[in-house]
Amino acid sequence: MEIHTQGTLQLSASVLSIGALDGIHMGHQALLLKAKERAMKLGVPFVVYTFDPPPKVFFKGCQLLMTVEEKLHRLEMLGVDHVIVGPFDEAFTQKEVSVFIEELKEISPIEIWEGPNFLFGKNRKGTIEVLRRYFRVEVLQPLTCERGEMISSSRIRKLLQQGNYPQAKKLLGIDCFTLISMCENQNARKNSLEIH
Repeated sequence: MEIHTQGTLQLSASVLSIGALDGIHMGHQALLLKAKERAMKLGVPFVVYTFDPPPKVFFKGCQLLMTVEEKLHRLEMLGVDHVIVGPFDEAFTQKEVSVFIEELKEISPIEIWEGPNFLFGKNRKGTIEVLRRYFRVEVLQPLTCERGEMISSSRIRKLLQQGNYPQAKKLLGIDCFTLISMCENQNARKNSLEIH
């Protein structure tokens, strides 16, 4: 797997997925595996465009579910060929939708795979509909747990805050990759997540 900074990768064809992917939970895994399957069928590289830190961590100070290093490790295990890591800072939040679209054109996506709530660009003005003006976009509906609730990074954070570690672990699908343990440290956030 090759890692790139924004604006440095050029490809003649690809399958792409864009997202924060904090935790790379079961919902993320389903989306990424479907996109990888399509890339293999089309015979093109599979590219993931992600952010460091995730937008919710930048804007709201939410608990980070995994480091960028762990995220890259998991993406490699999921068969991603190229990862673009966008530095999510104040300057990045001002990136206009049109600029982001032009950047995506450099990797020539045949298909872009997203969840239904995907938004991008300054003030989150970029939508699935906007993306579809330029690219073929496939939308995978979110996974739900056995109780019918949507699997999301926000929900996992809430479970961790409630101390419901077994359910959080299940939604993260952590057994596929590594062991998880919760630690309470005077110098760390309460219920911070350590991945070994």
